[in-house]
Amino acid sequence: MSKIWFITGVSRGFGREWALAALERGDSVAGTARDLGTLDDLVAKYPDTFLPLQLDVTDRAGDFAAVQQAAERFGRLDVVVNNAGYGQFGMIEELTEDELRDQLETNVFGALWITQAALPILRAQQSGHILQVSSIGGISAFMNLGAYHASKWALEGFSQALSQEVKPFGIHVTLIEPGGFSTDWSGPSARRATPNPAYDALREARAAQRSVMRSGDPTATAGAILAVVDAPEPPLRMFLGEIPLTIATADYESRLKQWQEWQPIAAAAQGN
Repeated sequence: MSKIWFITGVSRGFGREWALAALERGDSVAGTARDLGTLDDLVAKYPDTFLPLQLDVTDRAGDFAAVQQAAERFGRLDVVVNNAGYGQFGMIEELTEDELRDQLETNVFGALWITQAALPILRAQQSGHILQVSSIGGISAFMNLGAYHASKWALEGFSQALSQEVKPFGIHVTLIEPGGFSTDWSGPSARRATPNPAYDALREARAAQRSVMRSGDPTATAGAILAVVDAPEPPLRMFLGEIPLTIATADYESRLKQWQEWQPIAAAAQGN
């Protein structure tokens, strides 16, 4: 049975590749973009199974209207993908209030509003699957990306709680956690704080580290996403790429070691 998808941010990157994969196998997709012109090719090739929707995910009312429009067009929703987002670069001291708030408005609140809009539909169906596009940056953190990490850690937190809340209704939640991929995440779609020269050396060192890391091909991720949405019992979390597991393993081993070292003091703080 074909699936009905609602995907935010299908103009490029992961959203575009996953929308194409779904459409090519016969599924139907409602896809959003801020500029509808970027979706003309999909409309032309898939006039009956692709619904283009103009949307800025920070518009809560617009999010609810877009989800409702998709459900009315296709009759149901099976897979909701919160993909729209961007990366805010900047050391913590460099970030302005607007830069941090804008990052959270898109990456956290945008995903939250779409999720809230879809839940009544999925609950009524007693089925559905919500995919939240997080990052290895949703469980680990690196310098110059503090705002981005704050947004993805928030997404991870509310999505883990959500998974427990909606399980009785037959709804699954999966956090997709990619490593580095050849999208424009760090290019044209990124935003950058005004640099403070005090951090120039650290910034250059981090850039050098990133330059030697192999980036993945976004097209190659389509098979993994299709496998997740087709699984009877999909995972709560899934990495994309080879590198995230290495990063996560080192990070969590370090955390466990520190927690264990400080456990006697931690236990004494309980007071009984």
